[in-house]
Amino acid sequence: MKGLPEGYTARPVNLDDTECLSDLVNAYMASNGSEERVSTEQLRGQLSIPGFDAGRASRLVLDPDGDVMGAALVIDVAEPHVNVHGVAVVLREHQGHGIGSALHAWIESVARGAIEKAPAGARVVLQQSVSENETSANAFLQATGYVHVRHFWRMAIELQDAIADPGWPDGFTLETLDPEAEFEPIIEAAIDAFRDHYGHVEGDLDGRLERARHRMKTDPAFDASLYFYARAGEDIAAVCFCSGEFGGNASIGYVNMLGVRRAWRRRGLALALLQHAFGELKRRGKKRAMLHVDAESLTGATRLYEKAGMHVDELSHLYELELRPGIDLATKTAD
Repeated sequence: MKGLPEGYTARPVNLDDTECLSDLVNAYMASNGSEERVSTEQLRGQLSIPGFDAGRASRLVLDPDGDVMGAALVIDVAEPHVNVHGVAVVLREHQGHGIGSALHAWIESVARGAIEKAPAGARVVLQQSVSENETSANAFLQATGYVHVRHFWRMAIELQDAIADPGWPDGFTLETLDPEAEFEPIIEAAIDAFRDHYGHVEGDLDGRLERARHRMKTDPAFDASLYFYARAGEDIAAVCFCSGEFGGNASIGYVNMLGVRRAWRRRGLALALLQHAFGELKRRGKKRAMLHVDAESLTGATRLYEKAGMHVDELSHLYELELRPGIDLATKTAD
């Protein structure tokens, strides 16, 4: 890798590196005040996701003693390859020596490979998300030419407090996922519910299903009994996917996804699903519940979460670097 200080080396990540990589990521998050942690099992699942080529799209940086002190990934597994995601971490004690610059130059060079895979004339961007607490990373991205495009909130609710009973609208039934029988229609309904959310890009359904199956099989936090959905007759109207832990903390439940398809919105269904999820997480002994949301949600999700009793717990930022101008295939405004 070009630009590394003398004595530092870089190589691709492999599945045997998950322990040292999790140590690196967890040390980095702790240095920025985050209580979140990532497990080796989670990293193994992420590194083996269908379409990800670790030899091409990952790098570990080692110091002169051979210790891992930095890493970078480029995620470009989803058609139509117009939104590429990059991430880089460098331990605080090794920052300020040009290692971050070298990693980001490498990320950009790899990400540019998406241009030839994207549809002709489509805009292609490299995206990176960082917490407000990552002051060095925010300053670095802004100085490197990335444009800040969006705020995201982590919202939380204390489950020790009273949780309102869900007020189910008439005509809907609540069900829980059976992965063997209902997997595909549930995932298709989730995709449909998010078509008008900021950043959504239409992609290959088979690829999305394959990656969703992989996550369910490899994510240690996956629990089908916390995947809820509402039916309107034979139709799946809304979904609410949850996990029984967040950031390695089993006392916190997490709402991975909450979405209502257009035909069934504005009937109180989202609030009822959310309240049901909170009640179930509380019954299982969780002390808090969290989720992430676009702070300028096109569907008004932030108002829903506030109505349910949630508050903003953390702020993060989405940055973009335009790799090729063109027609933007991502949803940016409400219809």
